[in-house]
Amino acid sequence: MDTAFALEPAFELAGQKAIITGGGTGIGEASAKVLAARGCDVVVASRKVDNCERVASEITAATGRKAIAMALDVRDDASCEATVAQAIDALGGVDILVNNAGGSYMFPFVDTGMDRFDNNMALNLRGPYHLIQLVAPSMIERGGGSIVNISSSAGVTGVRGGAVYSASKAGLQMLSRVVASELGPKGIRCNAIAVGAVASEGALRAWDRFGMTADSAGARAPLRRVGQPLDIAMGVFYFCSGLSSWVSGQTLSIDGGPALGGGLPDED
Repeated sequence: MDTAFALEPAFELAGQKAIITGGGTGIGEASAKVLAARGCDVVVASRKVDNCERVASEITAATGRKAIAMALDVRDDASCEATVAQAIDALGGVDILVNNAGGSYMFPFVDTGMDRFDNNMALNLRGPYHLIQLVAPSMIERGGGSIVNISSSAGVTGVRGGAVYSASKAGLQMLSRVVASELGPKGIRCNAIAVGAVASEGALRAWDRFGMTADSAGARAPLRRVGQPLDIAMGVFYFCSGLSSWVSGQTLSIDGGPALGGGLPDED
């Protein structure tokens, strides 16, 4: 087999239909634009629909693909149900779901009341869980699909001040494994990306509150820089494309490398 000819189709998503949550900025915006550039029609959804409208307009202008902005609050069951139903009606089905909407709320464990617990779990775990259930029938009908859950390095190692956030992201990674096992026979793949420090709009605002900059945040990574939304979007594309056709139930860390303690001093 000529591998050059075998590889080329794996880079294309022509005819695929995707929902990207949290799609109005940052990782979601970059992911929507990358998928559309490879031939995908997209629904860009988030609570701030004006951002989604801007992204959808830019996608259509640049690629000619269908791009639709929709309002979505993943913490609200009715909102999830309405958005998926509208997306299926508008696109004709769903092949790809990128569960990117989420957020971190950093409080000391003893100050994290149950209201904060419930809100963080609804945003980072319950919402994605519900959306996967909602899109699965369309994916099954279309012969398969790909689900990408945007997690965090906090779900792998934990983070001080983020007990609930870390637990919710660890749960999202395990959810990805179980969904991959149960829906794999239907042709559905499910993977997660454990994101490190990425200079999205929200992260930059959060770092500023703590007196940090992109340079200081990136200094912790072996590659000595923070990530950009496009770094994560390329991982999303990998999981949605034929390049990962035999990969499912995995969590890929895209974080600038492991920061290990002890041993030899760092080399500059």
